[in-house]
Amino acid sequence: MRFNRLIPELYCSDFGRSLRFYTEIVGFTVRYARTGERFAFLEREGAQLMIEQPSDPARTWLAGDLTHPYGRGLNLQIEVADVVALHTGISASGIPIFVPLEDKWYGSEDRLLGSRQFIVQDPDGYLLRFFQDLGTRQAAG
Repeated sequence: MRFNRLIPELYCSDFGRSLRFYTEIVGFTVRYARTGERFAFLEREGAQLMIEQPSDPARTWLAGDLTHPYGRGLNLQIEVADVVALHTGISASGIPIFVPLEDKWYGSEDRLLGSRQFIVQDPDGYLLRFFQDLGTRQAAG
């Protein structure tokens, strides 16, 4: 297995609930887990992340209090092959969509970078922005 150079590790309040969300709702696969430690390494289409429910105070690295929502200020962008199908599946599950499906063009010098995207919150408040690349186009002016 190849490991990305950046792999976020997200603390969760209920490991089982988060694992079900990431695997059954958003389509990640468990690459390996240490269930006794309430830890899983997940992957979806090359995007990798880890989830863990803190259990050992000596191995819990926090810069402040861990209060809900855990993901304040964090927005993870995750590219997928079919963002519309994922959006449809998540919507059908009853999970609320945080930002509806949209086409958004972001400026980058003389170009615009296109994303079809939506945002959903995981059970602990982390924002997951799933997107599909729409390509680039010349910026006006």
